[in-house]
Amino acid sequence: MTTYVPPEKQTATAKSFTEKAQGAAKVAGDKVKEHPYAAAGIAAGVAAAVAGAAFGASKLRGTSDDENSSQGA
Repeated sequence: MTTYVPPEKQTATAKSFTEKAQGAAKVAGDKVKEHPYAAAGIAAGVAAAVAGAAFGASKLRGTSDDENSSQGA
């Protein structure tokens, strides 16, 4: 488990963005291995939220905005 270290107590060597991203990905991968069902549930929830937002946006758009509605199809 990683803990927060204030900037003034961090070591003088600065990590690049790539190194930070690789470290975060490794930690995330380890957590997924520790809790696979929780990770699958979170992924399913995010997918449902994105699908719901896309469906809602398509319903808000309405039929008058469709290309086919002007052609009568």
